[in-house]
Amino acid sequence: MYATGNKKMLNMLILEILKEYSDEDHKLTQQEIIRLLKLNYGMECDRRSVKNNISYLKELGYEISSEGGTYLVSREFEDAELRLLIDSVLFSKNMTKKQAKGLIDKLRGLGNRYFSAKVSHIVNLPDLQHSDNKQLLYTLDAVNDAIASKKKISFMYNEYGVDFKLHPKREDPYIVNPYQLVANNGKYYLIGNIDKYNNAAHFRLDKMTCVKILEEKCKPAKEVKDFENGFNLPKHMEEHIYMFGGKSINVKIKTTDDMMSELVDWFGRDFDIISHNNGEVIAVLKCNMSAIRYWALQYGPYVEILSPIELRKQILQDAKEMVKKYKSNT
Repeated sequence: MYATGNKKMLNMLILEILKEYSDEDHKLTQQEIIRLLKLNYGMECDRRSVKNNISYLKELGYEISSEGGTYLVSREFEDAELRLLIDSVLFSKNMTKKQAKGLIDKLRGLGNRYFSAKVSHIVNLPDLQHSDNKQLLYTLDAVNDAIASKKKISFMYNEYGVDFKLHPKREDPYIVNPYQLVANNGKYYLIGNIDKYNNAAHFRLDKMTCVKILEEKCKPAKEVKDFENGFNLPKHMEEHIYMFGGKSINVKIKTTDDMMSELVDWFGRDFDIISHNNGEVIAVLKCNMSAIRYWALQYGPYVEILSPIELRKQILQDAKEMVKKYKSNT
C-alpha cells in the first residue's frame, strides 16, 4: 500500500479511492474524497488539491468523470467481465476449494465495494465439485513451461479408488511429449504423445501428480500421425468430444431436427446434413471412435448410428447388455 502522509502520493491515493468507492451509480463529491483520504490514509488536503490531482490523473490517461460528482469511468475489468471470470473459477473442477476461493477473492478485489453484492452466489463454493489434487496449479505451471521449452515431462497418472482418493494407475511414471493444454467440460487436459505410440494421447491435469520437466527434448509434433499435417485445435476438439485417444472416423447419424442444437453443441458446425425430410435428419460427421460410441449411448433414444457398420454393431451389443442388466432387476 502507498505511504501515508506523503503529498506526492496524493494522486495515487485519490485513484485508489475512486477505484474502491465510485462508479456511475456512486459518484463522490470532493468533500467525500477528502473525508475518505483522511479516514483511509490519514492524508489531509483541501478541495483545490483534490481538483488538481484529479486533473493530473486525467492527463495520465485515466477516464474520470466530474459531471454531477466524480467517478472512475473505465476499469481494467467491467463488472460483467469479472462476473464471467469468477463464474469460470467457481464452476471449474480443476482447483481445490481453497485454491478456488483464493482466486475468487483476488478477482473480487479488482472490482469496487459495490461489486461484491453482484456476486453473492459465490457462497455456494463449498457445495460445488472441485478437485482434490492440491498440486494442480503447480502441474499447470510445469506443463506450460515444458511446452514452451519443448521438453518431455514425467508424472504419475492417477484414478479414483473406492475410498474417493487418487491412486497411481501403475508404479512407473509416464514419460510424455507435451504439445498443447486445453480446457474441456470443466477440466484441463494435456494433449501429448508417448514415444512408442504414433498418435495423440490425452491426460487430465487434475489426475497428474509428481510432474517433472526432463532434460530430454520432445519428439517433434510433425512426427506424430495426428499432427503430421499441423495441429488444428478446434477440429481436434470437435473430433474428441470426451478427450479419448484413438483414430477419428466418418460417422453417419440419423436423428431429428430438434436435435440440431445438441449436434452443434458437441460437434461444432463442421458437419454435413445430407438429408432432411419430415423432421428427420441424416448427418455425416467425423469423430473419435470411442467418443461417438459413448455419445450415441448418451442420446440413445434420439439418435441412430447408420455407419460404420462395426460401430453400429458395437452399440447394438452395448444396448443388449443394458437390457440384460435392467431386465434382471425388474
